[in-house]
Amino acid sequence: MAFKFVAVFALLAVANAGILPAAQVYHAAPAAVVKTVTPVLTKTVEEYDPHPQYKYSYDVQDAVSGDNKSQFEERDGDVVRGQYSLIDADGYKRTVQYTADPVNGFNAVVSRDPLVAKTVVATAPVVKTFTPVAHYAAPAYHTTYSVPATHVVHH
Repeated sequence: MAFKFVAVFALLAVANAGILPAAQVYHAAPAAVVKTVTPVLTKTVEEYDPHPQYKYSYDVQDAVSGDNKSQFEERDGDVVRGQYSLIDADGYKRTVQYTADPVNGFNAVVSRDPLVAKTVVATAPVVKTFTPVAHYAAPAYHTTYSVPATHVVHH
């Protein structure tokens, strides 16, 4: 099968190279030349802000679903500062404070705080004792079934 593909591709390569003469087709000259003008679309140059600045934040506190998260970020030129927090699945609140600038790159400080203070209550150790239980044979039950008599009437 591979040989067939090689043979077909070789034949196509030879035909494209022009080694095999192709039949020449002659056409009559067009009666009239029609010129069309197409508009050229140019892209507008966007303004470059050498010192970009922005601030944004959001906060979600949904008691029904338990979705609690927030974020704050601000940019002043090439320096970005921000913070975000969310509730992890293990019940801790993760807070990430980050900065980014051309000199130091991206740096983040992560802290995790428990939402509920966990208290440890000291209890006396539980001692399990084993009491042997006598094994008795279960009584045998005999069940009898009675089938009600049916009356068959022939007509």
